[in-house]
Amino acid sequence: MARHYESWASSAASRNVMRGNRRRDTLPELAVRRLVHGAGLRYRVDSRPVGVLNRRADLVFTRAKVAVFIDGCFWHGCPQHGTASKSNAEYWATKIAGNIQRDLATDRLLVEAGWLVIRAWEHDDPQLVATGIVEAVLARSPRTGRLGSAREGL
Repeated sequence: MARHYESWASSAASRNVMRGNRRRDTLPELAVRRLVHGAGLRYRVDSRPVGVLNRRADLVFTRAKVAVFIDGCFWHGCPQHGTASKSNAEYWATKIAGNIQRDLATDRLLVEAGWLVIRAWEHDDPQLVATGIVEAVLARSPRTGRLGSAREGL
């Protein structure tokens, strides 16, 4: 028996936009992943850094304990590019404020567990983000010598 769910979106167009947003494999994320992979680093994608914590990072370097989040400007309240929704404004303001609080809590919990958290905005230069990630992972890697050539890849 098929169930029919009523959409809470304010309009059909709004619903289509929300359905088109992806949790993983966004264009900014793919650009950074391509560069980091090209530099010789390997990572987990859309993974929980700490198994008991129900939070997923975009890139996870388990040995170095580095978690990378590439945040969308609208969804995470970018001070530079974040915009206020015109329809259903109160709902979205509350939702985005909650996302910001969850991001701060996630960062705190991961740092307490010994992780380095790197956050980038979707509008950040992928080359600069990737360079920062590679440097952080190499600095925290127990076997930096094995990854020594990764610096040359960027």
